[in-house]
Amino acid sequence: MFEVKDLHVEVGGAEIIKGLTLRVPAGETHAIMGPNGAGKSTLAYALSGRDGYEVKSGSASLDGVDLLALEPEERAAAGLFLSFQYPVEIPGLSVIAFLKAALNAQRKAKGLDPMPAPELLKLMRSKAEALKIDQEMLKRPLNVGFSGGEKKRFEALQMAVLQPRFAILDETDSGLDIDALRIVSENVNALRAPDRGLLVITHYQRLLDYIKPDRVHVLARGRIVDSGGPELALTLEREGYDKYLKAAA
Repeated sequence: MFEVKDLHVEVGGAEIIKGLTLRVPAGETHAIMGPNGAGKSTLAYALSGRDGYEVKSGSASLDGVDLLALEPEERAAAGLFLSFQYPVEIPGLSVIAFLKAALNAQRKAKGLDPMPAPELLKLMRSKAEALKIDQEMLKRPLNVGFSGGEKKRFEALQMAVLQPRFAILDETDSGLDIDALRIVSENVNALRAPDRGLLVITHYQRLLDYIKPDRVHVLARGRIVDSGGPELALTLEREGYDKYLKAAA
């Protein structure tokens, strides 16, 4: 359902992604692990269409749709979701208003009417309760004054409400204590489905103790240099990335 072929991405004139190829079938969860500077977040931003991340060549598709030909909001409407490593604060826009706008924009793109307000509030409150988010926090400006862990819970809330076809989780575990990690992971796992795919980007094995991947890929110097089953993550935790960095050099 999700495929990247020979992708090359530049940031500020420097090539960061250098011929990356990746395929995630429907129903599978894949993990990308790699050292700092490998290009993990660059890959996520380029796929989502962030300004400044210039795709020089290659392709990326979701359900056969050329993602790179779409604007960021069109990629979202097509079912692509990015959980940010560093979620931004949006003063003046409440969580409720944000989720309402996002969900109804996607419904409009699919030719559906806006979700009735009572139904929408019921949905938000139900998903927030599962993530142990206080209902009063739904009225606060998005991410303003939130702790790192709270921001990540709200990223998980967005994903739970929007129900994307394919979700990229960029270091979702950063800023989470062990209890929050377990709660967020349980809700991510609840989204796994035969018609949905997940790509988990992380440094550490601890997240993969909760979100069990079908495949693990090693990213070094802008390329996928190794792939394997879940046991590969354990090997990386034990041995590190040195041999991959030397090989990629």
